[in-house]
Amino acid sequence: MSDDKTVSTPDTSGSTLTQGTTADGEVLLKVTGLQKHFPIRKGLLQRQTGAVRAVDGIDFEVRKGETLGVVGESGCGKSTMGRLITRLLEPTGGSVQFEGKDITHLKTGELRPMRRDVQMIFQDPYSSLNPRHTIGTIVSAPFRLQGVEPEGGVKKEVQRLLSVVGLNPEHYNRYPHEFSGGQRQRIGIARALALNPKLVVADEPVSALDVSIQAQVVNLLDDLQQELGLTYVIIAHDLSVVRHVSDRIAVMYLGKIVELAERDQLYTSPMHPYSKALLSAVPIPDPKRRGVKSERILLKGDVPSPIAPPSGCRFHTRCWKATEICKTTEPPLKELRAGQQVACHHPENFEDQQPQDTKLLSSAHEVAAENGVEKSTGGDAATAGK
Repeated sequence: MSDDKTVSTPDTSGSTLTQGTTADGEVLLKVTGLQKHFPIRKGLLQRQTGAVRAVDGIDFEVRKGETLGVVGESGCGKSTMGRLITRLLEPTGGSVQFEGKDITHLKTGELRPMRRDVQMIFQDPYSSLNPRHTIGTIVSAPFRLQGVEPEGGVKKEVQRLLSVVGLNPEHYNRYPHEFSGGQRQRIGIARALALNPKLVVADEPVSALDVSIQAQVVNLLDDLQQELGLTYVIIAHDLSVVRHVSDRIAVMYLGKIVELAERDQLYTSPMHPYSKALLSAVPIPDPKRRGVKSERILLKGDVPSPIAPPSGCRFHTRCWKATEICKTTEPPLKELRAGQQVACHHPENFEDQQPQDTKLLSSAHEVAAENGVEKSTGGDAATAGK
């Protein structure tokens, strides 16, 4: 999934288009102002007393043939976002457009044709497969539900799919408990690929697997993308995996996208302080660096509750650069550098967007003191780990 790869995707006329994952590629998925608030109900009459703002207004696009990685701490809304764009959950607000068509509020019958083109790989390979069904029944379910009869018959196509994902076609009549975790995840991938989808949303596809098996599954996803021209949205918290598979990466925090950038830009020059803190936690496998003091940035406290998120920038309670404007005004997600969008008043590795606001909040002083971070004026860039 390198930057210069090309993929072949069939168009509606049956011809083959060769397309790279470039900035001017055709937009497959467009998300605007997407929200999902889960109501909190109490009392005998179950009146709503609040809401969990799991996803609270996010915007992004996914182009044909590319892989968008989504990272963030647990509870930031990544998985909810994945279920929203596949329409497994009904959005509270905003819009989701797939191939130019608004699918935000389609009914069950109207969603059925779209299900062929948008599939999901679930996080847990143990609970996403019905233990009472054979592998043949599980992988053939999309054909049955969509009323599709593959050429050569369902059994032959299922066995072909099992072979594609690296499983023995003779395992057609086995049950999920007879397979390892990595093999079960491969079965889930085969099921997702059954109807030749255009977009695959993979929710933590390797987090429940051993490290050696993770590499196999990641390489399999890479190979399938190149062979079949797939478009991926891969949700993960392992930054090393995301770096390996992604073309662009979105960083989420408390229901918001705080940075969206090309892979190499994000890893070499992150702009949002939260992105910088996340990347500082990635271990560097270099024996020469053994004994060298780590430049790890330790964030103070826990992620605030999505029931009552902080005002202004949601990261200001844990940020070492937070000033008064961060507390009162929410920064918009805007492109400060070509291919790199960030929602921050005082971005890293770039000129300050609010240079007149120089007085740090008390919480920022505490975080700065813990991490050895300095910020003398609003226009100075912060330096960490010095």
